[in-house]
Amino acid sequence: MQGKVSFQEDAMPVVYAGVDVSKEWLDVHLHPLGESRRFSNDKTGIRQLKRLLARHQPKSIVMEATGKFHRPAHRSLWLDGFAVAVVDPLRARMFARACGYLAKTDRLDARFLALLAESLRPPADTPPSPHIEALQELVNARSAAKCDITALQNRSKTATTALLRGELNRLVRRLEQHVERLDKEIERCVGEDPQLCRKAEILTSIPGIGRVTALALMAGMDELGSCSGKQAAMLAGLAPIANDSGARTGRRSIRAGRPAPRRALYMAALVASRYNPDLKAFRDRLVAAGKPKIVAIVATMRKLLTILNAIIRDGRPWQTA
Repeated sequence: MQGKVSFQEDAMPVVYAGVDVSKEWLDVHLHPLGESRRFSNDKTGIRQLKRLLARHQPKSIVMEATGKFHRPAHRSLWLDGFAVAVVDPLRARMFARACGYLAKTDRLDARFLALLAESLRPPADTPPSPHIEALQELVNARSAAKCDITALQNRSKTATTALLRGELNRLVRRLEQHVERLDKEIERCVGEDPQLCRKAEILTSIPGIGRVTALALMAGMDELGSCSGKQAAMLAGLAPIANDSGARTGRRSIRAGRPAPRRALYMAALVASRYNPDLKAFRDRLVAAGKPKIVAIVATMRKLLTILNAIIRDGRPWQTA
């Protein structure tokens, strides 16, 4: 009609995507569109996933951390400019329970990851560099081999049959050779990356931090130097968690976090509390104040981690005060 103009508003909703990852499948849910799809967890499936996401342009994408299985999809999406947040599976499960759902399927998990993306807005994560991924794999393999060696040696000590002791000792020798080859490959991997070389040099400058501990921290806490001291303590599970309710002030304790870096820091703190003058004085003050020795060691671990984070951030080796 003359004199009247009709407008058709483009009311495109803001889309959030959740991607549940397994070894074989990528289950994706688009919220609030209510669309769910499944793709194979390979190059073809990742291409199909990216085409789907490119059509809807989600504001945020959330996927669970599932060992190695989420890494190819995460890296491919990140390279194409998608904002992808990788969350702890326990956090995603607790979010689903908070929503009143106890059932667990891949399709439901993808849906709740999309709802988590809308509600909690987790920040996007940058995938680790190929050198870091290779270092993580090698360091984890070395740690597993050392555990196997210890288990075999314990069995050999209690074996009463000569044949069994011989077989176990042969297995131990083979695993020790395996560890030696892994050590050479780890050093080659670190040597190829100037940043890793510099980080290892800075870490080992602190009395109490050896090469193995430094490599465990580099592989297990790539965030060192790019986060705050409190965030580093939370990542390692060394931050005291409050437990208060009403008039009650509960005992603080540590929990959660990454076990591998925490184990490495425990051994380093034991050594540093004897041979590092500054950290030894710190631990002795806590013990003299009546703190239990294990509490003093955990506090030393946390202080050591804070120092490590600071010197890596500043790019300078340790200097005695």
